[in-house]
Amino acid sequence: MDVQHLIGMANQIGQFFSAYPDRNEACESIATHIKKFWAPPMRQAMLDALPTPQAATLMPLVHEALTRHAAELRPSASSLTR
Repeated sequence: MDVQHLIGMANQIGQFFSAYPDRNEACESIATHIKKFWAPPMRQAMLDALPTPQAATLMPLVHEALTRHAAELRPSASSLTR
């Protein structure tokens, strides 16, 4: 999975929700969107990339959303093998 492509997509989502005046609501909305519309392997790859240098290209708001909501975004092991 191309992590740079996922980062680009996540940043586009972050761009949209960055207009929200409440940062907590923006973070929650980013996480909700990713959980609803990204396949489990995509979410796992994005979370796995957080501690890598590639994550430096994430918008700070997106990084915060992914970090803060990592537990609910992390797919179950069974959803990764389908």
